[in-house]
Amino acid sequence: MTRPLTRVSAADPLELMVELRRALDRSGPAVTPVDDTGEGTVLLGPTDDTVPQPVGVVVETSGSTGVPKRVALSCDALLASAAASATVLDGQGQWVLALPAHYVAGIQVLVRSIAAGTTPIVLPPGHFDPLAFADASKQLTGEARFTSLVPLQVSRLLESRAGLMALRRFDGILVGGQAMPLSLLSRVEQLGLPIYRTYGSSETSGGCVYNGVPLPGVHVRIVNGAVELAGPMLAEGYLGDEALTAKTFVVDDGLRWYRTGDLGEFDDGVLRVTGRADNVIISGGVNVSLDRVERVVRGMPDLAESVVVRTADERWGEVPVVVTVGRHPELTEIADAVASVLGKPARPAHVVRLDSLPVLPSGKPDRLAIVAVVAVQLGSNDNGVTEPEASV
Repeated sequence: MTRPLTRVSAADPLELMVELRRALDRSGPAVTPVDDTGEGTVLLGPTDDTVPQPVGVVVETSGSTGVPKRVALSCDALLASAAASATVLDGQGQWVLALPAHYVAGIQVLVRSIAAGTTPIVLPPGHFDPLAFADASKQLTGEARFTSLVPLQVSRLLESRAGLMALRRFDGILVGGQAMPLSLLSRVEQLGLPIYRTYGSSETSGGCVYNGVPLPGVHVRIVNGAVELAGPMLAEGYLGDEALTAKTFVVDDGLRWYRTGDLGEFDDGVLRVTGRADNVIISGGVNVSLDRVERVVRGMPDLAESVVVRTADERWGEVPVVVTVGRHPELTEIADAVASVLGKPARPAHVVRLDSLPVLPSGKPDRLAIVAVVAVQLGSNDNGVTEPEASV
């Protein structure tokens, strides 16, 4: 059996929440939350698509490669994720929604609110404003108070006393979307903030591993160095792409597994994700993980929010490039620090300094845009350091 699928604007998350509740209790159609806050026209309402009866939400995502995917999530998977999260957070509560509602992390704030019977406090649309977040935190009336953020938002909140006081009002703060820089992680731990570092994706209904430990019902294994996940919150697959579904979701040992494409390892039983399997370059014949390079770079002074991308090199094939904002150490110092940990082939060959980093609406770095900027700027300076040509 099938059910209709409709496109719903995510511009007003509380209106989306009404349609999402109808999708979850099956009194209405399945929904695709759509970002229609930017320029251009988005057609909302019924689509020509139908989805299997269990599906409640279809999340449209381009991923890190820019290749569109439509992740079909069942009502049961979304609610199972919310229930597992509540178990680890010691109960349900009221949320501040600080992430776009068309991303899975934002959708899950709404799902958890529906499950809890609470109304989230929603930040105004547009770029993240720490003062608006602080004001929103003061409006919470629930006994248990939660929010979901990306590392950059946490970092910006810690720049002011108002932001820090806002973070202290929460019983649980989920932080995901990308790895937290070690310097930021150390600071939140020193402050005693109730941070839960989450790992997951649209294919797992959001974060399903908190602080390296699987949520109840979640199974994790490492196969040929790559992370695979199983549990009741897995997606049904990719709408309209049976081949990708079959490649990404496999049945083994009586469980259905999601092949994440992430590299990882266990450290005393705790999962540690080391990077993307597809974010590896071959430099001088040696495999170099750009994620590992980025982790080392972010541990250096003034480089906590830097991004490392690739660029072509006539001699080595490809080399790492550090993209940063503001003042930074000399290229030689950065390269030596990376080489001391990862070996000489991992040494960054360039530093590109921008006025600001391009970011996605979720607050994560827009790596495709950063690569494009790097391609334009490199070559203008033969000492390996380029200055900003314009604000991004």
